[in-house]
Amino acid sequence: MVDLHCHILSGMDDGAKSPEDSLAMAEMAIADGITHVVATPHSSDEYRFDFAAVQRAAAELQAALGTRLQIATGCDFHLNLENLAALRKNAAPFCVHQRTYLLVEFSEFAIPPAVDQTLYEIQLAGLRPVITHPERNAILRTQPDRLEKWIRNGSYSQVTGGSLLGRFGPGAQQTSEQWIARGLVHFVASDAHDLKWRTTAMDEAFRYVQKAFGEEAAARVFEENPRAAPAGVELDGAPLPIKRRKWYAFW
Repeated sequence: MVDLHCHILSGMDDGAKSPEDSLAMAEMAIADGITHVVATPHSSDEYRFDFAAVQRAAAELQAALGTRLQIATGCDFHLNLENLAALRKNAAPFCVHQRTYLLVEFSEFAIPPAVDQTLYEIQLAGLRPVITHPERNAILRTQPDRLEKWIRNGSYSQVTGGSLLGRFGPGAQQTSEQWIARGLVHFVASDAHDLKWRTTAMDEAFRYVQKAFGEEAAARVFEENPRAAPAGVELDGAPLPIKRRKWYAFW
């Protein structure tokens, strides 16, 4: 598996607290079958994104791991004025593996003003916005047509593995399932922050999707699409291959 969204680097944000935590999170990922992790610290009003520091921390972690886990970098990009100005000057540092995919994060209780225009301008710059954990946003859960419109216009979406397991409440879980069934989910990632609650382990979420929607669908959102994004290549445009489960499977 490829984890596209992970706060594994220490000293950058509210993720790993120490280099030892970073290494332990990496070991957990390896044990769970993850081969590549994109380290994506926040770039927000609260956490300043320092690309040089991110690269140094990623290189140190890579050196400690050797070839057992590949570390790439990006960020969890917030749509504030300072970030957008920096993105116009030089987008690469913010993007997944410095290519074209940009993880875009909203608050769980709000949507930035003029977001439609902002996403459009990001795409005009040759970038591919990926809306992170929309299932955890209370507004989007009740207005899924907004997410559907963004996807129709060229954006992508990424849900959190923990959401599928009910760790962010029944609303996020049910919404994640519904959106996968509707083909509105392109990536599942850990959004890991620690070693206890929001971890790098994704095997349980993978098996959940595999059982609920079929092996091909699980491979697409956990492996194939997340592998394409760091390479900066277009995703497979075919509809998500959903194997419909029986009505009683939820029970």
